[in-house]
Parts: sequence; structure tokens; C-alpha cells
Amino acid sequence: MLAALTGLGLSTAAGLNAYIPLLVVGVLANLTDSVKLPDGYSWLSNWGVLAVIAVLLAAEFVLDKVPAVDSVNDAIQTVVRPAAGGVVFSATNAAAELDRSTWMTEHPWAGWLLGIVVALAVHTIKATARPMINAGTAGVGAPVVSTAEDAGSLGMSLIAVFAPVLVIVVLLLLALFAWWSIRRVRRFRARRKAARGQPPG
Repeated sequence: MLAALTGLGLSTAAGLNAYIPLLVVGVLANLTDSVKLPDGYSWLSNWGVLAVIAVLLAAEFVLDKVPAVDSVNDAIQTVVRPAAGGVVFSATNAAAELDRSTWMTEHPWAGWLLGIVVALAVHTIKATARPMINAGTAGVGAPVVSTAEDAGSLGMSLIAVFAPVLVIVVLLLLALFAWWSIRRVRRFRARRKAARGQPPG
């Protein structure tokens, strides 16, 4: 169960930002015993690879905070984020040792598939909501929301590794926050249309 929650949390984080959970897993695998990479994933702890991921993260950090550019970035990330979700889910299958489960180890494809699906679902919600947020706030909301997403990705990555039992609670809170944010943006847009004499919709 802990292995599944760790993978779920990390792949959710990848749906928000592909590079943060990869960086967290790689750095922790190097510096601590919290993450033990299974065979075939030692490349993720290579400092050269981590340096490249850090550069990509820096680019993502800037691009995702610029209105309109963020939507182009989201289109590109439609492939990157699910792939990262699959990697981090599979790369932490060693966490199965914590709950003495061997199923994930014996079926590595399941980790990839679950990670891809979860990250893609989170990415789809993010990519769909962002244009609406940009339009509803005249672009002002882009850097605010992007920063919140980055913080959420980092927080979720750390929780997934150090306190996986909290992943479900955090996911519920994130879902509620996303629902509340989208409702606020829709109401704002409806008020703007009403002020202009346009029919709502």
C-alpha cells in the first residue's frame, strides 16, 4: 500500500511539474536512504542527469508563468509530464519493501501505466484550467497559479517519499482547491460578461 501511495503522490506531482519529482527522487537517492532506486534506474541519481533536469526545471519555471506561453508549454508537456509520472512511479517501486509487497516488483509495467495515467489526468486538468484562469484574470493569475503548482509539486513529492499515508488527504485537498478555483474564475468571467451586456456561457 505504501508503495502505491508513494508512486501515486510522485506521479501526481509530475502532472503539475515534470521535473520537480524527478529531481527530488534523484537527489534523495544520492544523499539519503529514503529512496532506493531499483535496477535500471541508477541513471536518475547521476549528477549529470540531475543537472540537465535542473536546467529544464529552470526553463519550465519561467515559461509556465507567462500568459499564452504557458499554454504552449502545456501542449509540449502533454508528453513530458505523463512520461515523468511513469518514471517516478516505477523508480520508487523499491518502496514496496516497506510494506513487504512484491506485486509491483513482479509487474513493473503496472507502475509505468499507473504513473502515466495519473500524471496525464493531473496535467489535463491543469492545461484545461490555465487558459480559463488567464482569461478570467487578464493574465495576472498565471504566475500566481504556476507558483502554487510548483509548490504543490514539491510538497507532494516530499510527502510521497516521507509520509505516503498523507497522499490521499493531500489529493483530496488539492481536488477541493482546484474545484473552488475554477468556480471562482467562472463566476468572475460571468460577471465580466454581464457587465458588458453579453449572455453568460
